[in-house]
Parts: sequence; C-alpha cells; structure tokens
Amino acid sequence: MADIIQLLPDSVANQIAAGEVVQRPASVVKELVENSIDAGSTKVQVIIKDAGKTLIQVIDNGCGMSDTDARMCFERHATSKISSANDLFNIRTMGFRGEAMASIAAIATVELKTKKHDDDLGTHICISGSKVEIQEPTSCQNGSNISVKNLFFNVPARRKFLKSNSTELKHIMEEFQRVALANAGVELHLIHNDVVIYNLPLSNIQNRIVNILGKSAAQNMISIHSETSMVNLKGYVGKPENARKSPGEQFFFVNNRFMKHPYFYKAVAKAYEGVIPQGAYPSFFIYFDVDADTIDINIHPTKTEIKFENERAIWPILEATIKEGLGKTNMIPSIDFEQEHRIDLPIFNRDTVIKPPTISVNPNYNPFDTGKNAGNSSGMHSVNTSRSFSNSGSSNTGGYTKSKTNTKDWQQLYAGFETKKSGIPDMENIDFSKKDTPNAEQNEQLSFINEKDGLRFFQVKGRYILTAVKSGLMLIDQKRAHQRILFDEYIYKKGTQSGISQKLLYPQKVELGAIEAEMLKGVLDEINRLGFDICHLGGNSFVVNSVPAEFPNNNIDNWISDILDNLKEDQKDFSSALRENLVRSLAKFLSIPYGKRLSQEEMAEINDKLFASVMPNLTPEGKPIIAMLSIDEIEKLFK
Repeated sequence: MADIIQLLPDSVANQIAAGEVVQRPASVVKELVENSIDAGSTKVQVIIKDAGKTLIQVIDNGCGMSDTDARMCFERHATSKISSANDLFNIRTMGFRGEAMASIAAIATVELKTKKHDDDLGTHICISGSKVEIQEPTSCQNGSNISVKNLFFNVPARRKFLKSNSTELKHIMEEFQRVALANAGVELHLIHNDVVIYNLPLSNIQNRIVNILGKSAAQNMISIHSETSMVNLKGYVGKPENARKSPGEQFFFVNNRFMKHPYFYKAVAKAYEGVIPQGAYPSFFIYFDVDADTIDINIHPTKTEIKFENERAIWPILEATIKEGLGKTNMIPSIDFEQEHRIDLPIFNRDTVIKPPTISVNPNYNPFDTGKNAGNSSGMHSVNTSRSFSNSGSSNTGGYTKSKTNTKDWQQLYAGFETKKSGIPDMENIDFSKKDTPNAEQNEQLSFINEKDGLRFFQVKGRYILTAVKSGLMLIDQKRAHQRILFDEYIYKKGTQSGISQKLLYPQKVELGAIEAEMLKGVLDEINRLGFDICHLGGNSFVVNSVPAEFPNNNIDNWISDILDNLKEDQKDFSSALRENLVRSLAKFLSIPYGKRLSQEEMAEINDKLFASVMPNLTPEGKPIIAMLSIDEIEKLFK
C-alpha cells in the first residue's frame, strides 16, 4: 500500500497558519503596528481603505531592514527576537514567533519598502499569495512602508464571512486603541478613507487616555500606584458614578502588552463591590510591570492571554491598590467624626469631687390621691444629681418631672367613626392621603385614592398599580406599562414620520470617543427621525439642536450613552432592527421611574392606555407587565 502522509506545500501551510494569526483586518493592523514598535519607531502612521478590505498601509520611522532581512521576514518562523528556547522566558517585544508576515503574505498582496538609516538605497519587495513577484533596490525613506491589499483575495470563504465596514472598522479601532494605550511614548495616527480618526502625539499615559477617550475622561479617572517586590502597578480607574452597564473601557497591560485576564478582573470587581450597582462595569487602565521570566505569553496565537507565576499573590495587591485609590478620593464611605450630633462626654479634672446621687423619699405620697394637692406628692422618691433636667409646663417635685395628661374633650377622639347603621368606621370619609406621623412618607407601604364612581387604584411601594377585577386582583408594573405605552406611540402611531421636536434654547455639544463617534454616525439618521436634531461637527464632536417634545433636556448625554452601550453589547441584533431598537431604548429611558407617586388620574390613564395596546402583557423586551392574583389564590392565603 502506498504511503498517504505527505508534507503540505508552504503556501498551503501559510494559509492554515493565517487562520490563527489573521482573523480579520484588525489582526493585520495589530501585527504590523507591533512590528513597527519593535523596530524602535517613534512615529507610526496607519492608512486603511474600506475598513481594511482594500488597503492596510503602515508607515514607520524605525530601524528598517537590509535586503536579506526584508526577504527573510516573509519566511515562516523567521524572527530576530529569539535565538534559543530559553529566550521564550524573557520576552519583552511584541512579536517573536515569526508567523505574522508569512501568514499575511499568504492571503493578500503585500508590498514592502524598507531602508536602514545607514544605507543609501532601500529594498522593494512585492509578494502575492506567498509568491515573490518583485525584489529590487529602491529609493525610499528610512524605516518601513508596508501595504497589504485585497485581504483574503485567494480565500473567498474567509472574505465572505467578514462583517460590514462599520463593524470591521470598530475592531480595527479597538486594536489600535490597545496598542496606543500600551505605548504612550510613540506618536500614532489612524486614517480611514482619507478621514483622520486618531491623531495621537507623543505623551504620557494620562494624556494618551484623554486623547483617545475625550476630555471628559480626565475628570472621571482616579490615579492608582503601588510598588512591591513582586509587581509594580500603576494606572487609572474610573469613578464609581461613571460605571457603565456594558463592559468597554477596561484595559490590562503587562510590560506594555495588552492582555485579557478574567482572574484579575474579578479582583477589580471585588474592589468596587458595594460602591457601584450590581451589573455595572467600571472603567480601568491598569499597567503591570513584572519580571519577564515570571509570565508566559506563549499560550495563545494572539498573545493576549498571559499566564502569571504569582497571580494568586498579585490579586490582593491589585484589590488593595484600587481600594486605596478610591478611598483617597472619598469614593468609599467612611466614618465622619466631625458630625454635628455627637455625644458630649464630661471632662473631669483631678480635683473634681465625684458625689454619688442621693435619694429622698416622700412618705406622704399616695398614688391613689387624684385631688388638687396630688401635685405636691406626685413623686414617691426623687434622685438628685449634679445635673438637673426640667420640662417647661410640668410640675417638679424633688427633681422628678411629671406632666399631667389633659383629658378634656376626649369624646372628639372618636369623631367621624360613628355611622348610622353600625359602629364600623365610614371608609368614604377617611382621607388616606394625609399623614399623621412624621415618617409617614417613608413608611407608607400602600396608598390609594377613591373615586366617586367606586373605581379604586392602589399604588404599592411606588412600583405597582393594584386594582380589582372580576377574577381577583391585578398588579401592573407602572414603569414597564409606561414603557409599552410609549413604544406603541412611537412605532404604531407615528409610524415612519418624524417625531414632534422642540428646539433647544442653547444647543448642547456632545464629545465622544473615536469608537463611540463612529457608532453614533452610523445610527444618526434614524435617531433624527424620532424627533431629534443631532448634527456631526467633525471629529468626535456632535451638537444637539432639538429633542422630542417630552424629552428631558438634561438627559441627552445619558440617553446617547445608553444607546451606545446597547450597540456595544449586541451590535448585530441592535442594527438588524435599528428603528425598533432605538424606539425601545427611548421608551425605556422616558418611562416613569420607580418610586414616583401617581395620582388616581395618572394611574387610570396608564391602565386605559395599556389595555388599548396590541400587546399589553409584555414589554418590548418581552418582560411581563401584568400579574394576576385570583380569588382562589387569595382564599388559600387565609386557610
């Protein structure tokens, strides 16, 4: 029988390797920019066309390559970073495997121009599908200029599964952010279709964060710093009040390399426990500096998963460092020893004579004496101390204070409780809206108002509307019911027409990060059809000129942030039914909050409009609005 095992050709092997290294255009950007940084570049420019599907060009001013090195860099496992197995345990460069250039050249057309600073001429190489087409001397600038064209041109199945340009651009921007945040000492530029997205000058970490995320980031960040023999920590964490409902601005770096580490993320979440709502995500930019031989970065092709030798010992250091930063800025509640209502402790000198209290007994005291002279013997005994306590309007005997109860007109206590037919209180004449105790507003659990026609609505804890129906009791979630009502008004009544809007007296400017700005531009036309008038000013700036008539003007930033969080959380599902999802988000944002006291008319209006809906039982998100408690279930409760 003939042998059936054979070696794969290099071109096929490179395409297989490209499946691990090059998943999408963002992977190419990451590998090429990291190579430029490894070459000692101080300025890197990235130019892309059609979200990287047509062109990805990276220009740097690094050390450049010789004629031989320029050709060798496209061979598999050809690298200048390591020479022996021991070097794998002391890696501080971004790349080291020597697979990136070979994998990229296998599934695209690659053109390289490179020149060393000491050479007179550089090298021009063109490779397409792992085949070298051109290699010749050329005149070019110092450093390297590499262009990747027609990505996946020879692997149509891979190209077919690429996402839309907006999605692929978002991934490119995320990879660019990670490299930029890890290398604040490098000037970086990103240009897409001749539009500048990022223009990041050389700076420190704080300024780099501000340049990427916007000026508001500087006010929302808290500095942290810790130095130990095991690990040095530095960076910034977000203030608790700025925590988002979806993960986004969360970055770990080790030795200036971006990493994902779920174990350390739990330490961050533990540090924020109790100061942010459950389900919220804080922002953080945390940089680890450890010995290179205590981590292993060679466990994943993308090199984003890092194994730490002492991760269990680093956990408490990370948690304590974050808590210290939050505590220094008074983000964690602390005991206030300067409160106004404090206990005054008596101060005694050494010369102070402490006298025990004396007790005097009145032998003439008669507890059954209710005459006019009873006040003269109203205390059986009295206690005399160094302090005297008095109460104005009461008689004092021997230091003991007693106030006489006034029983005049006691019959008025029962006024209003008599009825013509029985002794049962007349519920129609009782006003339950009045509070007889100082804390009635806080302690009230159930409130209702009775209408003349006998229809009653009860509001339970400011959350639910309770009303009687033929089959028993019906509970309506007031916020969810209002959300369903608003959703139907926008979807079914207004249809495709623009919503009624009102001009703002002072247009409001909104600054976003680069990724958020690109996402908002993609949905801006549909948002404006809801009654908004939001214009793009250029860059990452927008201006809001008009909002829907019922929209609170001071919540524009919050709603835009809410929309962007939903887009980040599930961009595919959100974009597939864009108008419906925008209306759902708007209805949820404008619905009445829990805890709001509703009048009888307001509860009746919610009830009527809800049951006029085509789907009163469920919110637009599919959550229940109505719960029923039947008569049989009520009777079982009393058995």
